[in-house]
Amino acid sequence: MTFAHDERLALVDSMVEFGPDAPTLCGEWTNRDLAAHLIVRERRLDAAPGIMLSPLAGHTESVRKAAAARPWEEILDDVRSGPPRWSPMYWLDAQVNTTEMFVHHEDVRRAHLNWAPRPLSEGRQAQLWKYARQIGKMGYRKAAVEVIFELPSGESAVVHKSGSRSVVLQGEPAELLLHAFGRNEVKIEAKGELADVQSVMALDRSF
Repeated sequence: MTFAHDERLALVDSMVEFGPDAPTLCGEWTNRDLAAHLIVRERRLDAAPGIMLSPLAGHTESVRKAAAARPWEEILDDVRSGPPRWSPMYWLDAQVNTTEMFVHHEDVRRAHLNWAPRPLSEGRQAQLWKYARQIGKMGYRKAAVEVIFELPSGESAVVHKSGSRSVVLQGEPAELLLHAFGRNEVKIEAKGELADVQSVMALDRSF
């Protein structure tokens, strides 16, 4: 099975563990709200564009709330089974859902005290390293300094170029990816001038 498929099942397991009304890292959304978002994204082609396009967001939110009002077990079944064959998401699952499922799984897990990074294989960390470098170009686009990702192995990548100073963010690929996606509940170290580090850590990294 693919990384995306495995993360989908693990995400649902965590939602079951914490329950429908548990908080997530997605603002005020509960597990129920987050699950409904995933259903709309994969099964409602008429509403999915509003996830990214603000003029269409009202319709998307209306559809999402209706999906969230359904019985919890039905919601979980839809998330677990994934996109139907008629959805483009079905054919592109590995390409478009690896980061979606991984990040939202961590949104469910890390909204609770005493969370810790999950152990991941070298192969899966390597996949997340590829995505981290891509997402980093968007997440740190507003930085006034150069932003560099550095792995524990010493391998590094410049994800944003600006000015003559730099900030180095050190951590495992999974942690760097989550930070690039705007999450603060991560295990990373930041090196650079204090003011530069503070500015990078305070960035609005939303898309």
